[in-house]
Amino acid sequence: MTQCDWAKPPRRCSPLRIRLANPLLVTAQITIGHESSGKPVEFDIEELLATRLLVQGNSGSGKSHLLRRLLEESAGMVQQVVIDPEGDFPSLADKFGHVVIDGAAYSPGEIEALARRIREHRASVVLDLDGLEVEQQIRCAAQFLTALFDAPREHWYPALVVVDEAQMFAPAAAGEMAEDTRRMTLAAMTNLMCRGRKRGLAGVVATQRLAKLAKNVAAEASNFLMGRTFLDIDMIRAADLLGMERRQAERIRELERGHFLALGPAITRLPLAVKIGPVKTGHQARSEGLMALPDTAPADMAALLTTDLAADVAKAPPPPAPPPAPPVDEIEDSIARAEERQVEPRAEPVDTTVVATRIAQIISELAQEEGIAFQSASAQYQTFLTRCRRERLIGPMPDMRAFRRRFAVAGAGLEELDEGLQARIMQLAGAVEEDLLGPFLVIAKAAHAGETQVDEAELARAYGTSSPGRIRRLLDHLERQGLVVVREDFGGDRTVMVPGLEPLAEG
Repeated sequence: MTQCDWAKPPRRCSPLRIRLANPLLVTAQITIGHESSGKPVEFDIEELLATRLLVQGNSGSGKSHLLRRLLEESAGMVQQVVIDPEGDFPSLADKFGHVVIDGAAYSPGEIEALARRIREHRASVVLDLDGLEVEQQIRCAAQFLTALFDAPREHWYPALVVVDEAQMFAPAAAGEMAEDTRRMTLAAMTNLMCRGRKRGLAGVVATQRLAKLAKNVAAEASNFLMGRTFLDIDMIRAADLLGMERRQAERIRELERGHFLALGPAITRLPLAVKIGPVKTGHQARSEGLMALPDTAPADMAALLTTDLAADVAKAPPPPAPPPAPPVDEIEDSIARAEERQVEPRAEPVDTTVVATRIAQIISELAQEEGIAFQSASAQYQTFLTRCRRERLIGPMPDMRAFRRRFAVAGAGLEELDEGLQARIMQLAGAVEEDLLGPFLVIAKAAHAGETQVDEAELARAYGTSSPGRIRRLLDHLERQGLVVVREDFGGDRTVMVPGLEPLAEG
């Protein structure tokens, strides 16, 4: 397929800038496919976590192949959760360690419990819904997604949530499903695409029919991969999302199987024709393409079909019983082990001391970045985890609570002080709320240095605000708690002291 007229190749960074020279480091870039010229097309997974993805293509356009390529290439970078109504993705378990959950084998309560454990243990899973009726599939997926969304704040780790055949779970119209089912599934999909980012959930939705997908779900995606489609209404919507003129929408009919038009901050700033690369896993065994018919005479074939038909009916065995579902405890063990699995085994043991040192360096570097203090604690923690994954740091990671304390210490510059003084200051900070720890440490460090007037710009940075009123209310709150003593002179200058640090500062 030739490069489309409107799709001029975007300017790209040199491979030397994308691929780091250090073999121990890995970037968030994966190769999704190639242009017609053979140039690889890169996909930024870190950007995808913030901007979401919509994939569209008629049956046979290569949509599932594209999703499989995306999942395989990013398997070692980020947690993956796949909602699979057709049973296309269980083969990921053999090569990449995904845990396959048979949706038909568990009760609604067990499905919700499994979802909570998946977020807790950061396991990559495939929720296989192939054994359920359509409405049961929808209800199961809705309960599963809602449980992922409602996970406790300390489990808001970044994860790709891939929903195939999304028009089933976010329909534009009620159709034949019950109204309560429609409301439940639409709410779950809307939460995923509209509010999931703050909880670490990055939605990747794939659909055969854009016109059948709820507009408020499709509109939240910023990245698009549009495959072959023939219906005018779908082509027009695809062209609108790609920023093409209506007359150019006809070009979508000309796309070959496995070819997509890409657009979005995670891929390219201009529409680009992409041929999706090969995959390592495949569908479950099924025949595709043409197969020669048996060389049997018509009369012999008729005899094979009709001879002793009544006898076969009489002795027909009952249908085989479905295999027993593994207990929930066994699934829990698989999920817990999945966090420790590696796509490729490491040849050398990991030095935990080096890892711990690098983790401390990353926290310090992060604390000094401009504007980082104005982000939420969960966003800061997700940024920290992403950088650790990019460098493939394998070892004990601080949880969110420990990270927030270490981030506050680094932001206040307490690492410059000796260990005894740090311990004394942290002892005094034991009663301080987590969101106030950073500014309190800034005040404590200044008090130890003999500075009676705290730099309010530094205090505002540690508190993540630019409001003088909030700084004033912060100091009033700390004084009411007995943590600081504030004196204001007639000129408006404030003197701030920390009880318990004076003897140490004098010594």
